[in-house]
Amino acid sequence: MNIKLITIGKTDNKNLQSLIEDYTKRLSHYIRFEFDIIPDLKNVKNLSEAQQKEKEGELILSKTQKSDVLILLDENGKQMDSVAFSSYLQKHMNSGIKTLIFVIGGPYGFSEAVYKRANEKLGMSKMTFSHQMVRLFFIEQLYRAFTILRNEPYHHR
Repeated sequence: MNIKLITIGKTDNKNLQSLIEDYTKRLSHYIRFEFDIIPDLKNVKNLSEAQQKEKEGELILSKTQKSDVLILLDENGKQMDSVAFSSYLQKHMNSGIKTLIFVIGGPYGFSEAVYKRANEKLGMSKMTFSHQMVRLFFIEQLYRAFTILRNEPYHHR
């Protein structure tokens, strides 16, 4: 199985980027992982929030195949602890799907078309984090999930 994380816009903070790269490298020992960054939209001051969500949604959907399982990282999504998340990943790996895609939306969230296409929604926390920090937290949680599945000590350091 492949896991892909789609995000809108690059990570500006070099410290965050360095940590994201570190966990991405660690993940490569467990699974094929792709970090797909959609560039920020240009000339957004001329677009309403709805128009911006629509354009971002079209770009997100263009990165998916019909056979992919699409999971939105959404503030209203189901929340779980790290052990439950590892089981969740294991179930998807056992199901035989080829690609599992997680998506972090833009500043205004997802378009209606993206919500309709999504298979599920997961929430990272009830707290609000910057989109750039969510990237790091999510990739770290993916790594943690694989160490839990392999019974490695990282989870309880």
